[in-house]
Amino acid sequence: RCQRWVENCRRADLEDKTPDQLNKHYRLCAKHFETSMICRSSPYRTVLRDNAVPTIFDLTSHLNNPHSRHRKRIKELSEDEIRTLKQQKIDEAFEQKQAIQESNENNEQNTVSEEGGEEQEEKAVPLTLEERENKDYLKSLFEILILMGKQNIPLDGHNVDELPEGIFTSGNFQALLEYRINGGDEVLGKRFEMTAVNLEYCSKTQQKQMLEICENCIREETLREVRDSHFFSIVTDEVVDIAGEEHLPVLVRFVDDSHNLREEFIGFLPYEADPEILAVKFHATITEKWGLNMEYCRGQAYIVSSGFASKMKVVATRLLEKYPQAVYTLCSSCALNVWLAKSVPVVGVSIALGTIEEVCCLFNQSPQLLVELDNTISALFQDNDEKGNELKKICRSQWTGRHDTFEVLVDLLQALVLCLDAVSSDLSVRWNNFIVGRAFVLSSALTDFDFIVTIVIMKNVLSFTRAFGKNLQGQTSDVFFAAGSLTAVLHSLNEVMENIEVYHEFWFEEATNLATKLDVQIKLPGKFRRAQQGNFDPDMTSENYYKEILSVPTVEHIIQELKDIFSEQHLKALKCLSLVPSVMGQLKFNTSEEHHADMFKNDLPNPDTLSAELHCWRIKWKHRGKDIELPATIYEALHLPDIKFFPNVYALLKVLCLLPVMKVENEKYGIGRKRLKAYLKNTLTGQRSSNLALLNINFDIKHDLDLMVDTYIKLCP
Repeated sequence: RCQRWVENCRRADLEDKTPDQLNKHYRLCAKHFETSMICRSSPYRTVLRDNAVPTIFDLTSHLNNPHSRHRKRIKELSEDEIRTLKQQKIDEAFEQKQAIQESNENNEQNTVSEEGGEEQEEKAVPLTLEERENKDYLKSLFEILILMGKQNIPLDGHNVDELPEGIFTSGNFQALLEYRINGGDEVLGKRFEMTAVNLEYCSKTQQKQMLEICENCIREETLREVRDSHFFSIVTDEVVDIAGEEHLPVLVRFVDDSHNLREEFIGFLPYEADPEILAVKFHATITEKWGLNMEYCRGQAYIVSSGFASKMKVVATRLLEKYPQAVYTLCSSCALNVWLAKSVPVVGVSIALGTIEEVCCLFNQSPQLLVELDNTISALFQDNDEKGNELKKICRSQWTGRHDTFEVLVDLLQALVLCLDAVSSDLSVRWNNFIVGRAFVLSSALTDFDFIVTIVIMKNVLSFTRAFGKNLQGQTSDVFFAAGSLTAVLHSLNEVMENIEVYHEFWFEEATNLATKLDVQIKLPGKFRRAQQGNFDPDMTSENYYKEILSVPTVEHIIQELKDIFSEQHLKALKCLSLVPSVMGQLKFNTSEEHHADMFKNDLPNPDTLSAELHCWRIKWKHRGKDIELPATIYEALHLPDIKFFPNVYALLKVLCLLPVMKVENEKYGIGRKRLKAYLKNTLTGQRSSNLALLNINFDIKHDLDLMVDTYIKLCP
């Protein structure tokens, strides 16, 4: 081919050169080739096709050009010169590409004049000195706001209502602004050098506007990653009080570019009492305000406080109607039994749960109280030190979130009552008035027969789901096999329901024995007797009352909740966990994921090859080397070096780990919820801000000050 190039160029002086010399030291301009011979796939280089031959030559133009009559021979280039020429060509191509991009951007900015309709090119106007100074000033304000958010400093300092009239005190924002001016900030100093010291430098309205822009820009960084990963799940936490208003914390789950499952906090949603309105606003916020496409949502879960469960279930149902792929599941951070107890629509259960939380909170606030409780437990369990030590250890943990919370409470009840009675009747100055008062109130609540019978019945009903729920929070293989045991759990509960008379009799007898031990009178609730007002049925016994008002509705509700939360779609998804090699190994590699993976067919890159790919996946692990361990989790499988050779398996594993019921294996990627809890714990209710909370919880997310400034100037001119 080199010889043909030489012949077509009419270069007799090159005919004696070898092809290697020609290729190494000589170049031909692209204009001598037909366009069909050139492949311009890259802006940095021009690639010729394999059969390209130069055919375009003007062999007469030099006759009319006196400067080109004596053509110079092409000199042989050194290696360094060749590299220099290559770099020059790359630089020129890059500059050309940049010029084309700038030209295109300018063309897009052309405006049409109202009179003639002709396009006019809008030239970039350099910033004036005033505009530049304004941008620098705004940047300083944003820097202060971001600092306050990261350090959890409220905007307001002193409460204005508590100050005498006529006294001006600056808020925290103004104080930091003044501190920065005094520290030598020339931009701020010049801006406020003539401003009175008792005036606000930045109004509350402006602060609010800037905070909203900070919040949106920080949130957008996370949402951009979510959109890049396509699929995600939505999780909400318990309703919280933000400056006197109820809000719903929202977190998003997604798999990032590094194949890590992450759970990030993305904001608060104002809570609505009407579940239908809440469902509409929840959907609108996620799709319109935050810009997520719910078509890619593959899971939804709601951790709720008592009384809110039915409303959040309406939200889940409405989303499922629109997006059937958004599977409604339990959340991995909440024990199944706790979640079921909070969802029971019986007032007595909600009251009992609230009392349990208050008791736990009181003892956690005072180390002295815990020591007192330890002494009481030691006295009660003298004959069983092992049981006593176990209960002491449990008391120093968040035992209200355990799978066996009600069992623990029944075992601890006598010790708690004796300890609280001792504190409330102590005449010394050992305890402050608050602790004495709370001890008296909580002791009275714990020794109410309504409370005792409630916790005993809940303990017994939830004992049927305890092992099942514990497995759901275990390893991947535990979750897989738990899905297969649901039928047995439901069968047991249905058997209880069919024989509720017998079961309730045993439960009520246990409750009366515990009440007798605590010297509590067995009676109908006072509120029930007062409600009857003379129409009291003398045949109504305490046992029958609690059967109808507590045992029957609780068992019925738990059966229905299990059916709802573990829908056919949810169970099919969990069956796909047999893709994880360790589960596959426990099943002797005799698995059939393709039958359960139909629901994710549209999420796969090559659904037609799924069956063959799954076969290869099984063979890979079945015939692995002796020293190779089977990956035990989705996290480990996603980080396999050759996982990309199984694109369908990779896609399935990504979607499966998004299900909220699956725990975040690497703790450092699930810190969004922990930071949320820390913020709520460390911040007074009146000082909480939904804007500052996002900055504080996501303090490590990068932020673009110039973008914030430009956005502010555009939205608030």
